[in-house]
Amino acid sequence: MDHLKTVIYYNPKCSKCRMTLKLLHEHDLQPEVKEYLRETPTRSELKDILTLLGIAAGQLLREKEPAYREAGLKKSSSEEEILDAMIKYPILIERPVVVHDGKAVIGRPPENILKIL
Repeated sequence: MDHLKTVIYYNPKCSKCRMTLKLLHEHDLQPEVKEYLRETPTRSELKDILTLLGIAAGQLLREKEPAYREAGLKKSSSEEEILDAMIKYPILIERPVVVHDGKAVIGRPPENILKIL
């Protein structure tokens, strides 16, 4: 992963993603847009994102998605089990995630991204 370019992990159906992308454009950034539901991040990419965010995999997990139960996840699931589930069910990955200049942030709310710009 090239940590110096700007990347947004994006779902076009998500209003927070659209608002975050608009905010990036307003700051004259043309990020690489990765539609993670179409192009699932690899285990390595997910680990890089987690390292940049400084969080555990469970903190990037959308627990309210039906796929959480389908994947058999629970509060005690290991990092590896969570990563496996995120790869199999990318809808479980919290969105949007923006990587910029070696830093990353979750755009919830979208204004969070201002911390790394």
